[in-house]
Amino acid sequence: MGVSDEATQRLEYGYARVRAPQNGPQAGVYASRTANVVGTFGRGPGPTRGQQLRDLARCGRLAEAAAAAGPAERTALTGAAYEVVWPIVFARVTRRMEVSRGHTGCAAGVDRLADDCLDRFHDDVEAVVEDLLAHARQPILNLEGWIAGRLNAATVDGHRRRRGERGALQRPRLPGWLADDLGHDRWLTTLATQMLVWVGVSGTAGNQTWPLEVWAQDRARCTGDWFGSEPVVVAQEVETVLAAMRRRPQWYEAYVERPLGRKQTAVSALPIEDGPRPTAAPLELGDPYAKVEAEMSRLAADAVGAIRQRLAKGERIDAIVVDVIRTVFGGPFTPTIDRAPHDVADPVGGVTGALTDQVRLNRIVATVRDIVGEREG
Repeated sequence: MGVSDEATQRLEYGYARVRAPQNGPQAGVYASRTANVVGTFGRGPGPTRGQQLRDLARCGRLAEAAAAAGPAERTALTGAAYEVVWPIVFARVTRRMEVSRGHTGCAAGVDRLADDCLDRFHDDVEAVVEDLLAHARQPILNLEGWIAGRLNAATVDGHRRRRGERGALQRPRLPGWLADDLGHDRWLTTLATQMLVWVGVSGTAGNQTWPLEVWAQDRARCTGDWFGSEPVVVAQEVETVLAAMRRRPQWYEAYVERPLGRKQTAVSALPIEDGPRPTAAPLELGDPYAKVEAEMSRLAADAVGAIRQRLAKGERIDAIVVDVIRTVFGGPFTPTIDRAPHDVADPVGGVTGALTDQVRLNRIVATVRDIVGEREG
């Protein structure tokens, strides 16, 4: 069994899809290539792989056989276990969870599961199969009943193991120091815990880092503020929590930044459409604000150079600062040309706007004097 956090390939692709009669026996959801492998398990005529699996379980030798099996036999044994396990997992775990999430379509059947829900289903099936092959050491007369009794423990253990592989906390709990920094605020501490949970799962939030819309609903239920619980408000609160987490840099890097960086990059299956706002944004390599900062630094250097030249001609600094700043920062600002209008704040608006405020203008002139070494005359 490989890593289950990868995107799931639907198994009906490449195989003839035969629909079973309504209320009839269900076809296997896992297409296995192990029917004719060489080995003592699943080879040649005789009992089917499923029957051999049940015989080993009935004798109390299933875990022993799995541990001693070679690669081919292990593959066949795992395939037989999958065929027994998946209907139980869907009926007792997946369907219940999809109903609680409001995914009524996904709860209708395995072939109706959305991609993310299908990934979670495969993760749970894999965890239960591993649990079965590792712990079936005693005689088991009712294999389905034994599996059903261990579903919760097996899926929870698998979930924690996958979180550990991603570097996240296996049992997300809020540290005392973080609760203190957040003032023990009921919603902020809840949000911080949800963030610790989120970094350890494979799901993504579309083209966003955090599932802000879902958390906005949680915020409304927690605080009772149904009108003020908007995604933009939650985004600001997320930054508040992150600022508190970053006060312990090593802890933040280990349990937030590293597992968050292992999430699969969200890509759009649809083209960017024309309209007032794009349906998807191109992926930026590196800091998206680096170009803005670099351009602002270049403009500032140009302004200082122009001021020095005019000072050398004998002009007074008070008379040239406004003119130079308005000229240099008043032109086109190219680093934001690839962004939707009004999607980000105007980076030069604060500079040119300061020229209309005498107090801020005085501070600018004083700063320019320090830079160019000009003394007040």
